[in-house]
Amino acid sequence: MRPIALLLGVLTLLCGPVQPLTAQATARIIAIGDIHGSIDGIKSILRVTGLIDGTNKWTGGRTQLLQTGDYMDRGEHTRAVLDLLMALEPQAKDAGGRAFALLGNHEVMNLIGDTHDVTREIFATFADANSEKRRQQAWEDYAKLAEAKKNKGEPVPSVYTQTREAWMTTHPPGFVEYKEALSPKGKYGQWLRGKPIVTMVDGNIFMHAGISPANPPAKIEDLNVQTRDEIRRLDQFVDRLIDLKLATREFTLQEILQVGSGEIGLANARIATAKEEGKELDRDKLNIPLLMEAQEIMKINTWLSINPEGALWYRGLSTERDDPAGGPFAALLAKYGAKRFVTGHTPQQSRSITVRYGGRAILIDTGMLTSFYKGRASALEITGDKLTAFYEDGKVQLQ
Repeated sequence: MRPIALLLGVLTLLCGPVQPLTAQATARIIAIGDIHGSIDGIKSILRVTGLIDGTNKWTGGRTQLLQTGDYMDRGEHTRAVLDLLMALEPQAKDAGGRAFALLGNHEVMNLIGDTHDVTREIFATFADANSEKRRQQAWEDYAKLAEAKKNKGEPVPSVYTQTREAWMTTHPPGFVEYKEALSPKGKYGQWLRGKPIVTMVDGNIFMHAGISPANPPAKIEDLNVQTRDEIRRLDQFVDRLIDLKLATREFTLQEILQVGSGEIGLANARIATAKEEGKELDRDKLNIPLLMEAQEIMKINTWLSINPEGALWYRGLSTERDDPAGGPFAALLAKYGAKRFVTGHTPQQSRSITVRYGGRAILIDTGMLTSFYKGRASALEITGDKLTAFYEDGKVQLQ
């Protein structure tokens, strides 16, 4: 996404503090990487590790289950995976254990409206008997946006000019319900917005991708604060656009950015016209709060949520040259008082859990969604300083 030159000032948005997400270890920790809608894979490895029974109920006792994000997208059973993770949370808590899912880049993508990895099959699992009626209503609501622009004598940007046929193609059955379910008040949206992107348990930093030594935060909790603030800002902006009849809940992130850019462009054109004509600018025609918010949203390419070197996307733990002494990650772990990173995000070529940097990085994405990654389900067991990789066909001692 290219930065946009703007004429308007900047509004700095602040968010309240987030409590540090650390926890004391139990005797056993199980970490599971990317699931991507593989309901069979996640159920299988949970049974192999003794965390659920044949009816998918928690049997892990005081075990802590940490899932490092990317349970959504690509796999058609994304909804079933979400339901399973949500159901296990209270069951594990009641047993004195913990079942805790972190946010990965794909969860955050969905929360900010980027649905390009959501398949038609995933959308279809959200459809019901009233979906076509809702879909038709959503189309009619969309069509009214262009009419409102025309009635105000304003140009109609291309984001409002899809034909009904084109709109229906890009909004398949279940799309409307999916967007609602992932909204701030939706069943899955509320649950996901309560999740962090990083937590530390007994010196193990669990997160989706990793932290670049080139630009580390002062505290790992800062990453949670920043991500939550970015999601909140986008939610707030979308709500404002909906209230102003400039968007509908079904708009994707790219469409929201087009709307923001269009409103800024329209304001700048009015400013330029007034200047050229030597007239006083009619400020009543400028929605200053909207424009200031839009300017901040237009900087989204710098956000942690989508920064390729940010904590949700960084691949250095897997791609940088290995070093048994820890390389730059030894000092980074010391900074946080931790002993190792446990991350997913990058499917390992061996499709096996990989130990790097002298045990300071354990990479647990083994391509569980076999239809896409041709990998296998796996889990990392941590008991004190002992590390064991579990697979459906056996286990391997790592350390």
